[in-house]
Amino acid sequence: MDGDDITAPTTFQLTFQGDAGFQGPHGGQSISVAVVRESDGVNVAEQSGTVSASADPAFSFTFAGALADGVAYQVHYWIDSNFGGGTVGVCDATSTDHQWNVALGVVSGDVTMTEAHSGATLTDVCSTFS
Repeated sequence: MDGDDITAPTTFQLTFQGDAGFQGPHGGQSISVAVVRESDGVNVAEQSGTVSASADPAFSFTFAGALADGVAYQVHYWIDSNFGGGTVGVCDATSTDHQWNVALGVVSGDVTMTEAHSGATLTDVCSTFS
């Protein structure tokens, strides 16, 4: 074996989706989702789309190869709700644009996570998307 042999790190796919509970309060609104490495807060992958008013799941994002074996991650996401004000396309305070932080933990394979809508667990994640 010579010194030129390099083994690629093992990576996995994340499928992150929201259940039909997002339809009523957020149907038709923009959503941004980021995969964040827990150890240092680095945003390793990001996607955006629109919350469906009728489909179940209400949103679904696939991040192929975004998760490294043995590493802990979080998913940060926000919906451009603009409840009571705010600016379209700008991540505003949690009272205006709903935001969440979901722990994935240490990964060792592909992950599929379906979130239920909750207005009680809002967390400011705007800095992830700046």
